[in-house]
Amino acid sequence: MRRGLSLLELLLAIAVAGLLLGIGLPSLAAVSDGLAVRQEARRIVAAHRRARITAILRSRPVVLSVSADSLIVRAADDPDIDWKEAGPLSNGVVLAGGPRQITFSPVGITVGVANASFTLTRGSAARTVILSRLGRLRVE
Repeated sequence: MRRGLSLLELLLAIAVAGLLLGIGLPSLAAVSDGLAVRQEARRIVAAHRRARITAILRSRPVVLSVSADSLIVRAADDPDIDWKEAGPLSNGVVLAGGPRQITFSPVGITVGVANASFTLTRGSAARTVILSRLGRLRVE
């Protein structure tokens, strides 16, 4: 009775495993990119909602600052930060354009911005978060 594997059997098993990995890894990377972009889009939407509700509850203007490295909510007339979270770059997602600030009035409507669009990309995955002046959100 023979024990173990011959060198030919071992090489064949490694070749089959390498072929399967070569086929599967690119699609796995695409799925990973898509999930990361989707998560960052949701975080921008959540920051928008947090800033809008904060403005309504406090009855004073609130500023949402969106940049590649941070999402910040603070009162318009107060330099102290109410809420801060890491931006899309922490997850390897690129935010097109520079940093932007959105000011919410005490009734929850943005001031000075008609619509704001944030395009997020990583690898071949891309999503755009569109924020309307009236507080509606759409992710494409």
